[in-house]
Amino acid sequence: MTTSSTHETEHDRPDGPAAEQAMPARRLTAGASQRIGLLVAIAALVVFFGSARSSFYNQQFSIFPLLQDIAIFTVVGLSQMAALSIGHMNLAVGRMAAFSAMFMGLAYQEWHLPLYAGLAVGLFAGAAIGALTGWVISTTGVNSFVVTLAMDFALLGLVSLVYSQFTTAAAFTAKPAGMEGLRTYSLADLCAGPVCGSPAVPQILLFTVVAMLLVGYLYARSRTGRELLLVGSNITAARLSGIPAGRRVVFAHALSGTLAALAGFMLAATSGSFTAGIGAEFMIPSFLGPVLGGTLLTGGGVSVIGTLLGTSLVQVIHQGLTTMGIGLESLNIYLGVILLLALSTDRIRSLVVTRRAATAR
Repeated sequence: MTTSSTHETEHDRPDGPAAEQAMPARRLTAGASQRIGLLVAIAALVVFFGSARSSFYNQQFSIFPLLQDIAIFTVVGLSQMAALSIGHMNLAVGRMAAFSAMFMGLAYQEWHLPLYAGLAVGLFAGAAIGALTGWVISTTGVNSFVVTLAMDFALLGLVSLVYSQFTTAAAFTAKPAGMEGLRTYSLADLCAGPVCGSPAVPQILLFTVVAMLLVGYLYARSRTGRELLLVGSNITAARLSGIPAGRRVVFAHALSGTLAALAGFMLAATSGSFTAGIGAEFMIPSFLGPVLGGTLLTGGGVSVIGTLLGTSLVQVIHQGLTTMGIGLESLNIYLGVILLLALSTDRIRSLVVTRRAATAR
């Protein structure tokens, strides 16, 4: 699902209705081609790694954890995508996940709340810290890079302080009823009569599916989503059009914080505890998935399906190299190279679109 928006004056548009219809068609075709390319790359890598190491196809020890990682990091990618949709970035995405997970840990261990009540507390905490970040950006006019970087450092200190006050091992280990099932259960444990799901697909993937459907609906079908994309495309034009740009900035960051909170919950559920280090590895993957999938760094265009495919490509590479015995240092080098290529591709794509628009005038 790819959604984009561009703000053009009458003088910026190519002449004639045929040209006006052709431009969105070209954008859709380019997005579809990119997603097909990602699918082909993923399939080729799965075949390559499976041929090199047959253990890559092992359902219990390889496919199941791979799909768990894809589920978690796709939500992380959606969190960053929400900020990118308005042309911002969220460098505190990992720390927001830790902040929200901290509240979930308190809810379970200190307040003895059930599983989904604690999750609701964490989602609210994520939305609140995200909204605060967006409000600071909107009110002060300071670049999102600076504000979210400052928020990252502030939350680092706050989360560490709370864990030191309430825990002895820097972790909330209380497990409400149902949490263990999220870590170990697969779709094989969900049956409709004699028909059951696959044992290779973790149940936690269902959280990702719900998040994708809601975020996809927001950007593709709702007025708020369209306004977010218009703000990302041209905030000055959005304001002149009557769009409450400040509120949309706050909303986008609140959404980013909420999705970061969900990712933090999913990671805690799969690891078995809520720790201060949750989300420490979210930064690079949060950009890789959306950018590889077609989301524009400059704002105005997002792709939910592309974020899933981009994340899947990265995690397949990660799992494949791990299966082949590649060390952590080398893995980080490969991921850094992939991010550099993704950013370069985004820049090249922006230049091509700009040149085509100039040629069409």
